[in-house]
Amino acid sequence: MERSVAERVTAEQLAISLRESITRLNRRVRQARPVGDLTFSQLSALTSLQLAGALTPRELADIERVQPPTMTKIVGKLEERGLVARTPHPTDRRQVILAATEEGRAVYTQFEKARNEWLALQLAELTPDERDTLERAAQILQQVARN
Repeated sequence: MERSVAERVTAEQLAISLRESITRLNRRVRQARPVGDLTFSQLSALTSLQLAGALTPRELADIERVQPPTMTKIVGKLEERGLVARTPHPTDRRQVILAATEEGRAVYTQFEKARNEWLALQLAELTPDERDTLERAAQILQQVARN
């Protein structure tokens, strides 16, 4: 059923509602992770390295929106666990390149699996029509994210 002009949500109202819903969902999905001693910051940095590939510490700090000294501590903890490795920069001897190790990639895969399983369980409780609506919404959100 079509809404009347007076009942339609404004772009600003929709923006607020979507942002709040996405934030809450993201928070909840982030909590659905394998039990372990990695912090959210460490998992986030590992995820960035997994998705972006090899990065300098500065690039990683920029992506994670933290100061370089903070990233140095995060990377240090990941290195101690064998999840991240440093290699010399190919053109700048003053720099290093960070990359997830095989073990780091495995931890990332476990993390993604736990998040996907949690979300799939929640989605399974919805009606087929609700899941169809969310599938269409996901496509639209992808379009919005590209702009």
